[in-house]
Amino acid sequence: MPLNSSPRPAVPPAAAVLLLTLLLGIQPVTTDLYLPALPTLASELGASMSATQLTLSALILSFGLCQLVAGPLADRFGRRPVLQVGLLVYTLASVWAALSPSIDALVAARVLQGTGMAAVVTCGRAIVRDLFAPAEGAKVMSRALGGLGVIAMLSPLLGGVLVQWVNWHAALAVLAVFGVGSLAFVSRHYGETAPRLNPAATQLAPMLANWRAVAQHRTFQAWALLLVCTYSGLFVILAASSFAYIQVLGLTRVGYGLVMAANSLAYIGGTFLCRRLMLRFGVRGAVKRGALLSLAGGLGMLGVALAGTTHWWALLLPQMVFAVGHGVHQPCGQSGAVGPFPDKAGAAASLSGFGMMVGAFVAGWVLGRTLGGTLLPMTLGVAGCACALSLVAWTLVQRHGDAPQPA
Repeated sequence: MPLNSSPRPAVPPAAAVLLLTLLLGIQPVTTDLYLPALPTLASELGASMSATQLTLSALILSFGLCQLVAGPLADRFGRRPVLQVGLLVYTLASVWAALSPSIDALVAARVLQGTGMAAVVTCGRAIVRDLFAPAEGAKVMSRALGGLGVIAMLSPLLGGVLVQWVNWHAALAVLAVFGVGSLAFVSRHYGETAPRLNPAATQLAPMLANWRAVAQHRTFQAWALLLVCTYSGLFVILAASSFAYIQVLGLTRVGYGLVMAANSLAYIGGTFLCRRLMLRFGVRGAVKRGALLSLAGGLGMLGVALAGTTHWWALLLPQMVFAVGHGVHQPCGQSGAVGPFPDKAGAAASLSGFGMMVGAFVAGWVLGRTLGGTLLPMTLGVAGCACALSLVAWTLVQRHGDAPQPA
């Protein structure tokens, strides 16, 4: 039986939003800030395009796999100690990445970064369920992800400036600074929120039983699959856009940073739209309408590529439409996936996160072998993910996304 811990503290929604913005923001900082450096990495380290892509794909795979461990650890020992250890590992790995002399060393450092990032993001998602019922959690998550969007907007712009005027080592060094600041904030301002600690959570048999119970839940399946589709589409953009805009369309690194900042601004707009749609149509209704934006954006990007355009803004406009849709799906999906499991929030968060990262890794693996001198690989990937997302949003989420859930 789970052991009772200290009573669940009352945390004001505004304070929870600030905490979640910081914890969940570690992901876009780690993936987006160094995107302008990818073409430079390939040339300066003498690496192939597929090897350079591995610095992103390896991070994502490690992030996904380690969430499977981080979730049970957070249920067993609490969110606070797992967060502190994760942030320490992340900071040390970021220092290693900034000092890496070769592409192999950088890939290894990124794997370790993914390990620390997994602990931080998994605990962040679990904290939402610790503090809020599913419907309220979706509203708080949408506000936090709006703040995350600001981080995502600034990250590639800062990365572009650092790469163009300093070097790629400086861009990666910023991640170490972010890790130190986050660790200090958590240590000073965050108190444990887990309502119960489960001593059996890290034992193999109970762990497998928890994963099985979560994975077999129809509500979890619907929301987790939605997350897989929307994040895979975003990852295709993250993994391929620097090559598309810089090498194919001829933008500078700072110009590319501005493009990705605009994309993140659209995502922030999507999180605001999400809250308005939820108030009027409910969570399922919000996702149903958000899928229209995702589909229009994905197919629009593909249409631009097939038309053979050489104008960066023609590609950016439908990309931003897809980003608005992503801003609707992320808060609904992340809150919905953990909603049915107040006593297994860590396991549910880790399993949904694992699914997202497996989808992203597969997308990155395919991209690394198809990227060339055209926009087609990136736009085909986004369009395919958008079509799959729309199918899930209009079928599985509508049937099972609002199943009875314990408070």
